[in-house]
Amino acid sequence: MKFVAHFLLAALMGIAVSPSFAADEPAAAPAKPAKPDLVKGEAAFAAKACASCHNADGNSAVPANPKLAQQHPEYLYKQLVEFKAGKRKNAVMQGMAATLSDGEMRDISWFMGSTKMKPGFAKDKATVALGEKIYRGGIADRQIPACAGCHSPDGAGIPAQYPRLGGQHADYIATELTMFRDNVRTNSIQMTGVAAKLNDREIKAVSDYIAGLR
Repeated sequence: MKFVAHFLLAALMGIAVSPSFAADEPAAAPAKPAKPDLVKGEAAFAAKACASCHNADGNSAVPANPKLAQQHPEYLYKQLVEFKAGKRKNAVMQGMAATLSDGEMRDISWFMGSTKMKPGFAKDKATVALGEKIYRGGIADRQIPACAGCHSPDGAGIPAQYPRLGGQHADYIATELTMFRDNVRTNSIQMTGVAAKLNDREIKAVSDYIAGLR
């Protein structure tokens, strides 16, 4: 009788009750994203005309367009998501990413990660020493950290954290560093802080040095 009275009183007061003998339903587990499909990624890469800027194997022949081959797929996926959301600005890439589903972005990213990057090379002998100094040791008196600390000595980066840089087009790297410095590209707090302390000559030198890493 006490239980019934308690139940009726709670109901009158608008309180939801769950009898102690009723088992709570388990919460539904969040859906996991489907495993990336490299075959579908290759097909989507071709269908969306990505190759027109980045080449069929991801090794762009145009210095202004980045090589995507062998890039960490987690990094590529993050960039596509941020292009689509407008967090990273680029008129061409925002338009391209807008047409991609989440699954397509994953498949393309993992497909590109499975391809082999063609090595690049440094071109400016006059600044290669400065570029190496910045990349490997930073500039201590201006509190500029070594690029190698995050992107590794050979430019391979760290999967799921920092992108592969070695062999990338120097022109592309210089453009991105300048955009970070000038707050045009704002989707990495770390890179904004580092690039803010670099001048044009230093950006050019370290970008050229990175292009020759392998």
